[in-house]
Amino acid sequence: MKPIYLDHAATTPTDPAVVQAMLPFFTRIYGNPSSMHAFGQEAKRAIEAARDGIASFLGAKPEEIIFTSGGTESNNFILKGIAASAGNRGNHIITSAIEHHAVLESCHYLEQGFHVTYLPVDRFGLVDPDDVKRNITDKTILISVMHANNEIGTIEPIAEIGQIARKRGVPFHTDAVQTFGHLPISVDELNIDALSASAHKFYGPKGVGILYLRRGTRIQSFMHGGEQERKRRASTHNVTGIVGFGKAVELAAEGMEKETRQEIFLRDKLISGILEQIEDTRLNGHPVHRLPNNVNVSVAYIEGESMILNLDMEGIAVSTGSACTSASLEPSHVLTAIGLPHELAHGSLRLTLGRATTEADIDRTLDVLPGIVKKLRAISPLYKKGKNK
Repeated sequence: MKPIYLDHAATTPTDPAVVQAMLPFFTRIYGNPSSMHAFGQEAKRAIEAARDGIASFLGAKPEEIIFTSGGTESNNFILKGIAASAGNRGNHIITSAIEHHAVLESCHYLEQGFHVTYLPVDRFGLVDPDDVKRNITDKTILISVMHANNEIGTIEPIAEIGQIARKRGVPFHTDAVQTFGHLPISVDELNIDALSASAHKFYGPKGVGILYLRRGTRIQSFMHGGEQERKRRASTHNVTGIVGFGKAVELAAEGMEKETRQEIFLRDKLISGILEQIEDTRLNGHPVHRLPNNVNVSVAYIEGESMILNLDMEGIAVSTGSACTSASLEPSHVLTAIGLPHELAHGSLRLTLGRATTEADIDRTLDVLPGIVKKLRAISPLYKKGKNK
């Protein structure tokens, strides 16, 4: 039985065409792009070609694309960089309670000198744009709300939020790590001033990302050294990674529409199958405004970690919204933010589809999962207690 990978929100396999595009830059075109000789200039041309393609994909200008090591660095860069450049202009940042830890932990760090407002979300995980409007002050220097949530897949109303920010003259950042390469993104139409993305989330290599930064946005670099990226991000360029990012964007632009249709069909089949075949389950996240490939469900009375391990023994790889798989025993901050009690949050599964996912993969998952749940519930004191109420 072939293994089934349903954890594409964590990472994706690098597309073979991306690997082929990268190979020459390991051994043949190996110059440092900061060097003036022919070896270096050939590498520099490859970087700028990738930059042009990425900028076009976003409707941005090439000089507005900064290459980084990934989404975490990009998020740290925008939050800390804008905070460092604020001076006397303000000390207030607005974000949401369900952001990725790369944003939340950066905000917690900045609380040493800044006031941070963490906006609540509704039961579907949506930020209310009116909450943004109500919380902006004359001291607000940045608003950061993710494009779509990495756990529950809810797509946020960022165009409306960005419009509110623009009217007040406040820079608006979105963490688009889960949407870049999967959904169409126009930085002008969505009123985005800064955007984070990572190549390995859409079939590119790990260790490379971008920060889109609208021209005129005030920011201070937090990596110092050389003069790479127009003095905004020191460090020798990851040429192979950047080339891979560029190729992954090219492939995404070509196949996005077809890929989205297929993923939505399979996603909806998986959701309905789980909810119909397994009692006491619920879908987490918005039923309509959600990522095409995301399924997040809570299964009452059992732990998500136990389901993951049992599915893994069947050759099916998934993840959980619970933090059971980390050193923490606390449930997912996202699931508690949408109002789930701890016992339901701990019993969550995230299944995320990809290009290679087939209907047969979904059928097998639906064939295996109900039996696993039945077996685990049979030995669960929570299940017996719940059913005896």
